[in-house]
Formats: sequence, structure tokens, C-alpha cells
Amino acid sequence: MSNEQPPPAGMTESDITQFLLNNPSFFERHAGVLANVQLTSPHGSRAVSLQERQAELLREKIRGLEHKIVELFRNSQENVLIADRLHRWTTSLMLTSNAAELPAVLEREMQHHFMVPQVGLRLWGVSPGYAGEVFAQGVSADLKSFAGSLTQPFCGMNSGFEAAQWLHDPASVSSLALIPLNQGNRCFGLLVLASPDPTRYTADMGTDFLIRIGELAAAALARLLPRDPVKESANDLSLV
Repeated sequence: MSNEQPPPAGMTESDITQFLLNNPSFFERHAGVLANVQLTSPHGSRAVSLQERQAELLREKIRGLEHKIVELFRNSQENVLIADRLHRWTTSLMLTSNAAELPAVLEREMQHHFMVPQVGLRLWGVSPGYAGEVFAQGVSADLKSFAGSLTQPFCGMNSGFEAAQWLHDPASVSSLALIPLNQGNRCFGLLVLASPDPTRYTADMGTDFLIRIGELAAAALARLLPRDPVKESANDLSLV
């Protein structure tokens, strides 16, 4: 049972608090008060002194800071690994001399470096020489319109998306990310990352990294698009 006494008549706890704040030398003049104050330990029902309680609070704060440091260190290690994987993936695209092989290289290396279970890709409006390739087939007008409407990657559950049919095992896809591929203001493709894990790609996840993936993929795959004759003429004139 608590032995605490209420403040004297006419005095509130706020008055006491304000007095102690305004008179920090009070505890210097009455050092024994701190030693006699007994508090309940947060780790049991035993009573502890104010100094012990403060020490416990300090230890808890230190433990919290240690956990944060460990978490920051783990995050930094993960960021280094991600940056390394992104570097190797980008390098593999840059080293692919045959443009027609780029989609297959992109998909294969994405699966390998980022451990994505299934990757799919389709392009439209490619140069006539690539129009017969698998990556340029089977894209409906509705899907092209949908991809063009995306201002950022879509992440969420697979609710029967047409793009899931591009994958080798569409029935196993629970969640996916749909990344539009843009050249300027025109969308010319869609990259699909899919997983049987329903929590791999969720609607509330951050998309900054996926946006970067889309930008790099679009830059590499732009080699498959028709060249702009106006730009080509301008470039030729600039060399004269």
C-alpha cells in the first residue's frame, strides 16, 4: 500500500515541481532527501532509491541506443550489398553488345542479383527489326494504357494482371511490382517482378529503388527503339 502523502493544503504538485526547478541547490542543502526517497523498480515490486532508479533508466537508455546502433550498422551493410548488386546488374547491361539480347540479360541478371523469383518484360513500339522478338509480343492496348498511366511502380497483390501471364509460372504469383519503362513522356514497356510471397511487394512499400531500376532498365532498352530522325540529323550537323 502506498505511503505517499498529498501536498499540504493550498499547495499543488506543480507548485512543488516549480519550487525544485527554481531552487536546484535544495538537494545540496538536503542531500539526505535523495537517499531516503524510495521508488518502485520497473523490474519488480521491490523498492529502490532514486539514484538506483535513475541508474536503471540510464541503463535502459543505453540499451536502446545500442539497439539503434546495431540496426544502423545492419542497414548500412544491407545498403552496401544492394549498391553492389545494382552495380553488377547495370554492368551486365552495359556489357551486352547485342541489343536483341538485352531483355533476356536484364531478366536473368535481375533474378540472379536481386533474388527475384520471376521476372517478365514486354516492350512496344520497338524498331521493325525487333518486332518479331518474344519481348515485343502479346501486349494488349489496355495494358499499354495502364502502363502509361503509372506515375510510379505499382506494388501489391496479383489480382489477375495480364502482365503476370508473361511469367513462366503465373499461377504461383501472389504479389508483384509493375515498373513502367519510359523514354521522355512516352511509356514503351513494362517490367514485372513477381513472388509467391504475398508480403514481398506491398502497396505501402517504398518505391524509390524500383524507380531507379526502371530508369536504368529504360535507358538500356532504349537501344531497341527506332531512332529519332530529327535528333539524328541534329547530331550529324553538330559534328560538321
